[in-house]
Amino acid sequence: MENTQNEMLLKIISLIKSSENKYKEKDFKGSLEDKLEIKSLISKLGSNKEIMDKYKKELSKLYSSKFDLIKDHKMRIDDEKRMKIINLLEKKSQKKLSNCDYEGAVKALRRSEKYQ
Repeated sequence: MENTQNEMLLKIISLIKSSENKYKEKDFKGSLEDKLEIKSLISKLGSNKEIMDKYKKELSKLYSSKFDLIKDHKMRIDDEKRMKIINLLEKKSQKKLSNCDYEGAVKALRRSEKYQ
């Protein structure tokens, strides 16, 4: 079981990097597909704290910035408010995806990841 979780974590990390590269190349649909696959894999893992910590650490490598307003905002709000924001952004992403706005959908998902 532990071995399959490590394999899934490695796959998640490779998908994160792939999604980031596709986003930089303006392949928003491909980036969004990778993000959705990541969400699917994470939901299969359940609430494994160790895996989630490694996932968040990988995301923080991508989204680290000297002037990160979301990071500052995240430090001031409680967990309930943070989860509301994440859910709102994920719903916004789904709405944009239904309108075939891949760029908007992936941007909303990326923003929700910053709150995790």
